[in-house]
This record gives sequence, structure tokens and C-alpha cells, in this order.
Amino acid sequence: MTDSPTSDQEAELAEALREAAAFGLTGRATINDIARIAKVSKKTVSRVINESPLVKPRTRHLVKAIIAKLCFTPDPQARALALRRSFLIGLVYDNPGPQYVVNMQRGILDGLEDTDFQLVLRPVSRSDANCWDRLRTFIQHHKPFGLILPPSVSEDEDLVAMLRENDVDYVRIASVELDTPARMIRTHDAEGAAQAARHLSALGHTDIAHIKGPETFRSAHERRRGFVRGLAESGRSLSPDMVAEAGYTFESGLLAMERLIYAERRPTAVFAGNDEMATGAYVAVCKAGLRIPEDISIVGFDDTPIAGRLWPALTTVRLPIREMGQAAAQLLLAQAAGNEPAEIKSFSPEIVVRGSTAQAPRGN
Repeated sequence: MTDSPTSDQEAELAEALREAAAFGLTGRATINDIARIAKVSKKTVSRVINESPLVKPRTRHLVKAIIAKLCFTPDPQARALALRRSFLIGLVYDNPGPQYVVNMQRGILDGLEDTDFQLVLRPVSRSDANCWDRLRTFIQHHKPFGLILPPSVSEDEDLVAMLRENDVDYVRIASVELDTPARMIRTHDAEGAAQAARHLSALGHTDIAHIKGPETFRSAHERRRGFVRGLAESGRSLSPDMVAEAGYTFESGLLAMERLIYAERRPTAVFAGNDEMATGAYVAVCKAGLRIPEDISIVGFDDTPIAGRLWPALTTVRLPIREMGQAAAQLLLAQAAGNEPAEIKSFSPEIVVRGSTAQAPRGN
């Protein structure tokens, strides 16, 4: 059965509107008025407003038509009370690059366009033993509609267990499959890193280094794993002395690049685990009196706006972060409506070649 009106439904609607006129309804309609005219309970009207799947299509059509005719606008506060949740969507994150957060929140706002939902940011530090207790307090006080969890908080099973205990909907964004399709956005970071390795190998580089993200981030492990796999396809390997760990920040990328530059064997190409670290690597190379890409080629990851503003522009692996945020918001709303997808939504990265990479120096 579909939501398309039949002649009987049209007659029912016409009668309902005549009854509304007979009631002498003036001013702004209320949910009680809608329920009275539609001859249904207030709870049924609330279910229709909140897109509950527990309403028969015929009733849903009648209630929606009356709402439209009377220009009824639900009160967000009343809806929140009915749902026992607020209309807040929380973005919970732990120290990714600032541009990542900006792009993610823009995407979430895209997904919440034309809704009553508002976005609130909740930065946390997983190194703080009390961080989940503080988040639990926030949840209990504000009763958010749901939370969006990008890496690395998406990888924390203690957090997910706490959200389930408190009956909080969530969507996880991660480089591997961690949850059901209704709660999961997957990125394929390893494949993106493999593309970076193939690109540098095709340019003839053999002394290739990697500035990796922190051990606590699964994305850092996935990007290193993919990079190693891509090098192996060309008969190359990643030497331990060519790996420097950093913290997904500009400053840590700068220090890691300095360690690589002044090591016994200087690399001619570097793959940084994100664009923030790659930007730090740029500064270290320039401070050392070297040139990009003539002396050292650099590849980043994420394709944040800074990648196109550096000189030369940064070759990087693009993840559609804004689109990922939008998809996460839409998935969260779909959960509430009972519309669960059959498959996990995923996003595939692709390398964007710019001016920071070139053929390996002669004699390499």
C-alpha cells in the first residue's frame, strides 16, 4: 500500500477540513487540533511528525494533509519532550586536524538542512581517563538526538558501549568495518595510501619515507598498511629507519620531517599520513635549504584546502570529508525513522597529483 491518496481518502480529508471550519479554528493550530480533526490520538500525530514507521500509510497521509492545509508548524521544544531527546546532533572528536573538523561539520550541516536539528561540537581527549564520564554527563543533561563519531573516537568500544547503555543513537566513521550498516560510514584509507605508494614508485623513487599518525589511531595503521602494500607491488619496501611517528599535527609533522632529513639516509620522497603533517614537512624541508619537489617529493592525505594553497601545491589523497559528514547526518536521521540501509555506506579515496611530486633526483 502506498501513500498516494484514494478518492475515499480525499473525501475523508475534505470532511475533516469542513469539521475544522465548523470548529471555528482561528490562529495557530496545535497538535491537539490536528488530532481532533483527524480523529486520531495526539500520540499518532506525534508519530507522523517524527516520521515513525508505526503509522498506517492512510493515517499518515490524512494527518500530513491536515498539517499542510492548516500550516501547522511543530514546536521543536514540544517535539523534544515527546521524544525525550533534544534536537542536538553532537560531533565528538579527538584531535584530528582542524580543517578535518571544519569540513566534517560543514557536511553535517548540509545533512541537517531544512530540519530542526542543531549541531554541537564536543572535543574530547582520549588520554584523559575521565573523558567518557564527562561525555556521559553531557548526554544525561542535554539528551542529544544522536552523536557522530569520526576517527579516532569511532574506534573506541568503551565509548560505544556507554552510548548503547544510555540509549543514544550514533554513527561511526572509520577506515574499517566496526558496526552495523545503520551505524557505520566506512572509508578505505589503506587503498588511498596504496595509491600514494604507486605514484611515488612510478616516479622512480626508492628511498621513500613515511610520516605516520599516532599509534592510537586505527587510520594511522590502515594508511601505513596500505602504503607498505603499494610499495610491495613495485618491488619496494618501507625500511624501519624511513618511518617517523607524529601526531597528525603541523608541529609533529615538522619535527618528524627534520628527523628524516638529518638521518644517515635522507629520503627523496615522503608520504605523510595527513595534510597537517605534510604542511609541517614543507617547512622542515625549506628550513634545511632543500627544494620541493626537486630534492624531496611530498604526498599528504585528506586533500584539505591547505593542500591547494601551499607552494608548490600538495599532491595528496582525497577523502571527501564534507560528503562523509553529510552522509553521517542523513544516516542518523534515517535511524530515527526506522529506515536502516542493507549495506554499509562507504567512500573511496583518490590521489590528486599536484606540484609537490616529481621524478626521483638523478643518482637515486
